[in-house]
Amino acid sequence: MDGIDELQPLSRLSGALADKGYVHLDARDFRSLAGAQDPAEFASFAAMWSDMPLDDHMADGGRYRRRRHAAFRAQGGGLIRKPHQAHFQSKDHNPLNGDRQRWFAPVHDAFVAHPIAQRLFALCTPLFASIEGGYPARCWDVELHQFRIEARGGALGLPTPEGMHRDGVDWVLVMLTGRTNVDAGTTRIIDEAGRRDSFTLTEPGEAVLLDDRRIRHGVTAIRALDPALPAHRDVLVVTWRAA
Repeated sequence: MDGIDELQPLSRLSGALADKGYVHLDARDFRSLAGAQDPAEFASFAAMWSDMPLDDHMADGGRYRRRRHAAFRAQGGGLIRKPHQAHFQSKDHNPLNGDRQRWFAPVHDAFVAHPIAQRLFALCTPLFASIEGGYPARCWDVELHQFRIEARGGALGLPTPEGMHRDGVDWVLVMLTGRTNVDAGTTRIIDEAGRRDSFTLTEPGEAVLLDDRRIRHGVTAIRALDPALPAHRDVLVVTWRAA
């Protein structure tokens, strides 16, 4: 865990987020925080990326991204799933695919009910609220995205085709759930002062938490190590915006 002793309580994590605007956590540390250490349970969670429809809203014509989406209202320990809705970002935040309503296939109910998904909400919602103040009364609009980026043959897969960006929210969780036959896919970070960092999520459960108002982020293209075999990078992205 970059800058955080794994034995320190969540208050240290919230302090680091408030200070730097982001924290990169290795898989062991984040899975411990999220109660996701059990290998069989995590495998059942990661397996839910195997049924992912193609994202057909790519303005670059790309056929390399698969995706599911869900929206929630979170407050305190409560979480209510909203009726399925479109995902919208402005061109200011997503110059490639912004300024239009994008309807993606919904996240399965079984995914939302999975113990790891529930523990991630239980970890992150109060964590972010404690930094902002007002917990447990603070209310959030939350969006959850399952992404699979594929690199077929010699073609590249683009995790963030919009480049370095903000998502237009308050807080973001990005957690790797799997990498198969993939090279590269390096996460890049730029803060308000122009300071840069980079790291590659390689282990299932490795994650980054970031303050979207202070941090721009992006991920470099992936390519197949063996072009003759399937190659993909699976991530969970969850965003929180004050309601």
